Amino acid sequence: MGDHLTATRESETQPMLFQFDPFSDIDRQAGRSRPRPDPHSIPMDAVRRENEVELRFDLPGFTPGSVDLTVDKSVLKLTAEREPDTDDDTFLTHERWQGTRSRSLQLGEHLDPGALEASFLDGVLVVTIPISESAQPRKIDITGADSAQLENAA
Repeated sequence: MGDHLTATRESETQPMLFQFDPFSDIDRQAGRSRPRPDPHSIPMDAVRRENEVELRFDLPGFTPGSVDLTVDKSVLKLTAEREPDTDDDTFLTHERWQGTRSRSLQLGEHLDPGALEASFLDGVLVVTIPISESAQPRKIDITGADSAQLENAA
């Protein structure tokens, strides 16, 4: 029913972020495979690096003080607010949105929201979430005797 962003590394697949879109099944059936941007949502890119997931949210014209980022359990919520223009001018066109926009993401169990970091530069909010050590690939040492050791022991 919802879409989830999955990080794939070699043959391993782990869901990292979940987004709910009630119309995704209809879009798939209609042959629309590219996601349609929601005009009321905040655009985002998600990238997996070796030990972390990086989220980039486009917030042009905002300041860090007008953006609120919270984590409650495993839900990341971003809220941005733009105050209405208070000028007494008569607008010839008024296309920039005003008010509040928000976006929520369900973080996968392999992410560590307790170590989340965020920075804001040039209208882009960058959120970095480490991948828990238990979800990272690791080499497993195999113990046992090889055939040469078994012959010497006999």
